[in-house]
Amino acid sequence: MIHVWWPDHPSPNPQTSLKSRRKRSKEPKPFTGLIYKPLCAACEQGLDSRPKAPGAPPPVMIFTRGRRRTVDTQHQFCPDPDCSYHGWLERGNIRANGHPGGQPWRQLPGVSCHGYFYETHGTIFHGKRASVELIVRVIACLAEGLGIRGTARVFEVDPNTVLSWLVEAAEQLKAFSAYFLRELHLHQVQFDELYAVLSAV
Repeated sequence: MIHVWWPDHPSPNPQTSLKSRRKRSKEPKPFTGLIYKPLCAACEQGLDSRPKAPGAPPPVMIFTRGRRRTVDTQHQFCPDPDCSYHGWLERGNIRANGHPGGQPWRQLPGVSCHGYFYETHGTIFHGKRASVELIVRVIACLAEGLGIRGTARVFEVDPNTVLSWLVEAAEQLKAFSAYFLRELHLHQVQFDELYAVLSAV
């Protein structure tokens, strides 16, 4: 009787056997919108402005007509970032005009982009109304150890102007040192030892 009412193997539930639970994957699924698409318009512009690898140099421009140019512009390059000749030297795309408005610096037009820039572009003399001799003398006095206010009193220049010239000269010197001083195998020495060696020599 017990065997009839209580069977040894219970009959399986048809509902649980037909529908088995599906296990969820614990691996994170990346959202494709965050990976392949920029978040906003500013990000999209930032992707386009990334530095690109330099390609082949543009062709050299040779002008056979007209008077031969006497001003050497082979060491100048077009500062316009949208120009195809930007950053390339000795490509013949830079011409030389006169001195517009009686200014001491020449105006250099770019043949490819039809833009104009002065030959002082990228130097501490660019956009300065003061003479080159004055700027050089002010920086020389600062290099000799004279203070900013003392230099300003000597040359009758505003101290803020002297400070701005000093900052620009320091930035130019930093860029010059980073470009030319490379792969130097130096040993650490004390300045007093170096002074003693130079004094002995």
